[in-house]
Amino acid sequence: MSAPKLAAPTFEHHHNGLGVGYSEPRISWQFEPAPDTPKGWSQSKYEVEITWSADGKVEQFSVDSEESVLVPWPTRPLRSRESAEIRVRSYGKGLDGSESTTPWSVASVVEAGLLSRDDWKASFITSSTRIESNEPLRPLRFRREFTLDTPPFKKWHARLYLTAMGVCQAYVNGKLTSDEQMAPGWTSYKHRLNYRVHDVTALLTPNEKNVIAIEVAEGWYVGTLGFLGGKRFLYGDQQAILAQLEVYSDDVLLSSALVPNEEWQVCDSPIKSSEIYDGEVYDARLEDEQWNVPGSSSGTTDWGPVTTVSWPSTELVAPDAPPVRITQTIEAVDIFKSKSGKTIVDFGQNLVGKVQIRKLDVPEGTAVTLKHAEVMEHGELGTRPLRLAKATDTVISAGKVIHDWAPKFTFHGFRYVQVEGWPEDSPLLSKDNFVAQVMHTDLKRRGDFSCSNGLVNQLYQNVIWSMRGNFLSIPTDCPQRNERLGWTGDIQVFCPSASFLFDTVGMLKDWLQDLAAEQLQEGRGGIPPFVCPEIPMPNWPHIPEAIWDDVVVLTPHVLYQFSNDENILTRQFIGMQQWLGIGVKRGDDGLWDQDHWQLGDWLDPKAPPNDPSNGPTDTILVADAYLVHTTEVFAEICKILGKTELADMYSFQTEDLRHKFQHKYITPAGKLMSNTQTGIALAIQFSLYRNAQELSLAAHDLTKQVGTARFNIATGFAGTPVIAHALSKVCRTQLAYRMLLEKTCPSWLYPVTMGATTVWERWDSMLPDGSINPGTMTSFNHYALGSIVDWLHATVGGISPDEPGWERILVCPIPGGNITHANVSFNGPYGLISCAWELVGRKFSMSLTIPPNSTAKVILPSDLPRDVAPSKEVEYRILGSGSYKLECEYEAAEWPPKPLIAPYITTPPKEDIA
Repeated sequence: MSAPKLAAPTFEHHHNGLGVGYSEPRISWQFEPAPDTPKGWSQSKYEVEITWSADGKVEQFSVDSEESVLVPWPTRPLRSRESAEIRVRSYGKGLDGSESTTPWSVASVVEAGLLSRDDWKASFITSSTRIESNEPLRPLRFRREFTLDTPPFKKWHARLYLTAMGVCQAYVNGKLTSDEQMAPGWTSYKHRLNYRVHDVTALLTPNEKNVIAIEVAEGWYVGTLGFLGGKRFLYGDQQAILAQLEVYSDDVLLSSALVPNEEWQVCDSPIKSSEIYDGEVYDARLEDEQWNVPGSSSGTTDWGPVTTVSWPSTELVAPDAPPVRITQTIEAVDIFKSKSGKTIVDFGQNLVGKVQIRKLDVPEGTAVTLKHAEVMEHGELGTRPLRLAKATDTVISAGKVIHDWAPKFTFHGFRYVQVEGWPEDSPLLSKDNFVAQVMHTDLKRRGDFSCSNGLVNQLYQNVIWSMRGNFLSIPTDCPQRNERLGWTGDIQVFCPSASFLFDTVGMLKDWLQDLAAEQLQEGRGGIPPFVCPEIPMPNWPHIPEAIWDDVVVLTPHVLYQFSNDENILTRQFIGMQQWLGIGVKRGDDGLWDQDHWQLGDWLDPKAPPNDPSNGPTDTILVADAYLVHTTEVFAEICKILGKTELADMYSFQTEDLRHKFQHKYITPAGKLMSNTQTGIALAIQFSLYRNAQELSLAAHDLTKQVGTARFNIATGFAGTPVIAHALSKVCRTQLAYRMLLEKTCPSWLYPVTMGATTVWERWDSMLPDGSINPGTMTSFNHYALGSIVDWLHATVGGISPDEPGWERILVCPIPGGNITHANVSFNGPYGLISCAWELVGRKFSMSLTIPPNSTAKVILPSDLPRDVAPSKEVEYRILGSGSYKLECEYEAAEWPPKPLIAPYITTPPKEDIA
């Protein structure tokens, strides 16, 4: 019998270990079972071997522990720039008592970034020519030539520490130092500014002339952000860079590698403008192809001196989150003419990124423009949802062939591109000449799901695409219009889904630190902003808001459930406490002030197009339901962190608020005041009913609501994440399946039937006749309503965390609808979890894989309760790691469920089930 293998160790939640912002990074490793690894294999001891890069010294540490996730750093702290090679091995045994030792893992290198402000010797620099204008700033190019003197026959390495006031790309000797896009990303710049560490060893030429060159554009720091035309210069009115190149031999700094500020040169870029919303204009006639290589650049470039910019008050931080990258390229699938004769390129997928032109050969001075949009409307490019965003890129020819041109410092949300200015008779005006470059934060994929229903599978892919497009440096709400902001409510409701699909912990942990910094500013009253990073938003006052502001409690808790990292809870604790302590605007009963305006069940399908908060569910009831839930979660967090007195206090407050909610909203007979899909679902999911009798009545009422709606969805941001879970909780899973499989509008599958390849902001962003929804706020790429995938993972697929960090997995698939098989997997902290089931007639069979050092609580469908108040405890079994095949007899409830139709409707509409 063999022990499992160990994956290469990782550090904290950092994406690759280079430039970590920790002196004592915690270490984690996953397990990869061998075919003959005994069932129930669990670790009893581990060893960590550390080889220090500076002197080759090796240290070994042996620890008697079952822990393999975020174990403590075992030796002295790392110093700035210091690196070490780490490998691990585990000792353990299976259920049969056989002991075994894993092989040593593949080694990983961890290297500290610059851990102190004093480590920065360079300064921020910009052009000495200052432009006083409220117009877009022209991007700048910086250049510094130097000779790298390295001792002969000695090993050396080089690092570039880089950030910008703006977004930038760096080159060494003409080659990009990184594949990162939109670096250093968007943070709350007044509090935290990311820097990146690039390994540039292979790009430098020892004992010869070298050039470091950097191009910087406005990005989020300087450029226009926000509604109604937005505002420029929110963080500063100059584009600047901070670049520190360090070269080491035997870990001794070579002084010649530090680049003095006064020896930099600067000039205007041939990019005439580059903006997030409006796009980029590149004039090839102004290009200097020698600008970033050693030797003299062309005489056409007017290089000038730089000037130092005052060091900002912000903290320079090394992010855990991976950078934004181009992760995929997509070929165009068609090129055609619009009704008005415009040339349209179709990429077949709504995506976020930019277009690359493989070859451009047009006369000098010809301006070719690319206008981006997500949809076509009645034969023309559908640009109205862009609002004021131009979303247009322009390249002006110098009369020479240009290969592989794409904009550098912008991105768009699009499927279709309208090409203008390209001569109609050019053979290059063909679909094969256009490529879409997909951009997003390069998160590691974790979860997957598929089933026997093709439309459900397409819905699932749509959710993945919407998450990819809207996780670009921050979790945004939409990628195409003049918005693209970090709305707190969107990520709060989608976080469980997102964290299953991708490893979001590092990225969202970083974002939550920005959120806390803005929430805890003096004079903010403990109230988080609507969007993070915060920007001025006309007509959106700084007021407390349920669901959106509850993000400060609920999202850290979700990340804890996926990582078992108490440090996340500790770091965000003050913000949680201030939100519930002083941020919530309460009435005399401790619930929300009943006169306070709330967003409520935002985008309920019955709300008017231009009044999305005006749905049928009482907004204060929604807010109060969330308040009870958020208080309960905070009490649990206090308990996790060992804050016993606070845990007791907030547990008491939870029960007090629950009783007051019941008194205020639930009649003595058990009826909920706001008797809607959202109202009942929230009350069920957040355990707000008094007893099993009331819960049974709620199940009846929710069944009636769903049947009367003929299985169309009737929920917005608040109800959508919980409606299917609530139906399963009250043993009405077949109704959840029926809602999932409905194809008419509004439903999850209606956009799929309309050809959608992403999740829409509204249930009816496009109307059945092909018209765009008349509301001024309409996006075709918005992940919030895709939160149904959390139910697909946990209930259809059947896996979810039963204990924080997935140390114990809950396996509880509930077959239903017309789905005959499903597969779900999750690459968790301990390794790969997978569950695949099939239902043939009444025979249910399931294949289950549990990674080493973890267990699973398994509930077979035959053991599920059939009633809200079961007569006995649900039976389950605890399984150790290994692969299992399990079977049972199972008969689902009636399928399909019947809608509730008035008796006078003699010819009911035909059901439309996927």
